Amino acid sequence: MDRKIPSRLLYPRSSALSIPGAMASTQNRAKRSSVSVLLAMSIVFLSSRLVSGQSAVFACDVSKNPDLGSFGFCDSSLGIAARVDDLVKRLTLQEKIGFLVSKAVGVSRLGIPSYQWWSEALHGVSYVGPGTHFSSVVPGATSFPMVILTAASFNTSLFEAIGKVVSTEARAMYNVGLAGLTFWSPNINILRDPRWGRSQETPGEDPLLSSKYGSAYVRGLQQRDDGDLNKLKVAACCKHYTAYDLENWKGVDRFHFDAKVTKQDLDDTFQPPFKSCVIDGNVASVMCSFNKVNGIPTCADPNLLAGVIRGDWKLNGYIVSDCDSVDVIYNTQHYTKTPEEAAAKSILAGLDLDCGSFLSQHTEAALKGGYLNESAIDKGISNNFATLMRLGFFDGDPSKQLYGKLGPKDVCTSEHQELAREAARQGIVLLKNSPGSLPLSPTTIKSLAVIGPNANVTKTMIGNYEGTPCKYTSPLQGLTASVPTLYQPGCSNVACTTAQLDDAKTIASQADATVLVVGADQSIEAEGRDRVDVLLPGQQTLLVTEVAKAAKGPVILVIMSGGGMDITFAKNNDNITSILWVGYPGEAGGAAMADVIFGYYNPSGKLPMTWYPQEYVDKVPMTNMNMRPDPATGYPGRTYRFYTGKTVYSFGDGLSYSQVSHHLALASKLVSIPLAEGHVCRSQKCKSLELLGSICQNLTFDIHLRVKNLGRIGGDHTIFLFTTPPSVHSAPKKHLLGFQKISLTAQSEQLVKFKVDVCKDLSVVDEMGSRKVALGSHMLHVGSLKYPFNVGI
Repeated sequence: MDRKIPSRLLYPRSSALSIPGAMASTQNRAKRSSVSVLLAMSIVFLSSRLVSGQSAVFACDVSKNPDLGSFGFCDSSLGIAARVDDLVKRLTLQEKIGFLVSKAVGVSRLGIPSYQWWSEALHGVSYVGPGTHFSSVVPGATSFPMVILTAASFNTSLFEAIGKVVSTEARAMYNVGLAGLTFWSPNINILRDPRWGRSQETPGEDPLLSSKYGSAYVRGLQQRDDGDLNKLKVAACCKHYTAYDLENWKGVDRFHFDAKVTKQDLDDTFQPPFKSCVIDGNVASVMCSFNKVNGIPTCADPNLLAGVIRGDWKLNGYIVSDCDSVDVIYNTQHYTKTPEEAAAKSILAGLDLDCGSFLSQHTEAALKGGYLNESAIDKGISNNFATLMRLGFFDGDPSKQLYGKLGPKDVCTSEHQELAREAARQGIVLLKNSPGSLPLSPTTIKSLAVIGPNANVTKTMIGNYEGTPCKYTSPLQGLTASVPTLYQPGCSNVACTTAQLDDAKTIASQADATVLVVGADQSIEAEGRDRVDVLLPGQQTLLVTEVAKAAKGPVILVIMSGGGMDITFAKNNDNITSILWVGYPGEAGGAAMADVIFGYYNPSGKLPMTWYPQEYVDKVPMTNMNMRPDPATGYPGRTYRFYTGKTVYSFGDGLSYSQVSHHLALASKLVSIPLAEGHVCRSQKCKSLELLGSICQNLTFDIHLRVKNLGRIGGDHTIFLFTTPPSVHSAPKKHLLGFQKISLTAQSEQLVKFKVDVCKDLSVVDEMGSRKVALGSHMLHVGSLKYPFNVGI
């Protein structure tokens, strides 16, 4: 279990470095068409009309209409199933169909107002989606780092703490009529390819990290302080299910892409985060994606939806389409001959809610055409109503419920903003540090050159699916708070078509140290926009090289990006003394960068994804979904688990200002799996065992490690436990079993304990998608420590 976050660690210093920034403008989300563009733009106009005095939207307001008290669905003493059943029976067919879409129509005769399901909270309450707005009442919300940087902290208690803050601010905004209760976050897709425009939104390339992130963030969003697990603080949504990780690459877009995925890769790589989100996180919703998987649109696949999510994993909640996905099934993918068939196929597959209007337009005709019956509609809206029941939407006045007293004073609190700064600090990854370079001394550095197209950015730091932040601290502002600075952008923007070298070189030659802040922004990598290379854009490489050559003192290169970059030139350049990756670090990003650069915080982030060289993306098309290498074709595979080629930096890389040592204190040399007398593997040699019957019951063992901080600086450290399984079923060459974030003072030592579940942690997925325990010799890895052990019968 990860180190809990004590208040002294979260808030060690005031956040005085931040200064107010301009209101963030709404971005074009371009979900699919110009309709979506208009929807995103309308948020600005809607928010301008919101004024003080608005209140939460809710049903069953018996204070205004006492007759509602006689309806069973308004009786909170009844069970949810009984209340839902009562409500569904009271609705006409047309009213039922109105509850299949994201802008649900109201039914005034039953005291039910219109409800907008679509709100977002990827890394803070967002203005993306029409369910949430900012106004003079609540002008901004805490904007945490983009998920890829938070994931680099490898701290599950931090993931949950962020979720808890976001849900508190969401409830506060709901109470004043500025937000809904259903938030379509987090994005837990596997980062398969560095060119993917939405890399920034994800927890990275590892199934275990993505699983831990998803379930922890969901718990933070959903779990109530009264411990009632049947009720929800807000409803989270894990997306985009499944094998979705391509936007628009060389003419192939997400609406037309058919992801050809093997059963082995699907169950080994793409499904685990969603399974964990439903089973471990008890998420209230799953969103199906635009793309097809093996020829079938995910939102029309009965095996993936009704079969797996609802059947195998027992989702307690609703399944929603990505926005306009059902429309895409008919109009773009031409999967059905008629719109009625598309509506029917999606509902019968297990879809409960359409983000869009397609089902409101075509479901009645589908019913009349005999493509589905009314009971299928009842099933879908019942899942939607049950979620709203768990949220208290049908319990009357929310001001009389738990969280009813939250309001504007509970948004952008100093504690919430300091957590945003702490999250950025914990995620920042130190990739290179020549002896004596970092940390800089704020007393000996008399002048600092700050250069680069991202050196004084604000909005760039908060990435996409953003809200208006409480305030901004740019890199330049953060650094200037510690030492005097000289600033030149070097490029007018990240595209850097022409580098302005002379002024940048001049200040670097005068200053005691130089910080270059370069990388990407939403013009380079974004939803709807994949990259075609992994190089620094435009003339940024020239800018960095020339400034480093001219610089008088140490040169610190800071990369702001979601996906990895091929910065081999900088890694191998002795003039560049240190390299930091800061993702998109959120509203307090500049303060967090300064904390690390000046040694107020000892860096502890680790890369949650592989950084590949450009030659990799030249060779590998984004459309190839195979995770495993193919020696016959020279295909090198993907992610640290399977990739066989050279890397710029590897998954898990990240330096600290202090070194740690690992010593094995307790481990098993042999793990025996009990088998029944007549088991076939007692009479013949088996390479693996199916996870059947009772063989997995209580089959665990302990690994204890003594971890010592050898340095003079205290700090946090991430401990990884990897394993290399036997070479069966094209198993990963290495995969992550567990991780823990610990805090060590200078020269101190700590015992770190892992409990290994044999069937869960030492199993591999075979060619048919079945999980099996690999028999034979396994190798544990912790840092440079390797320990072989055997799994037998």
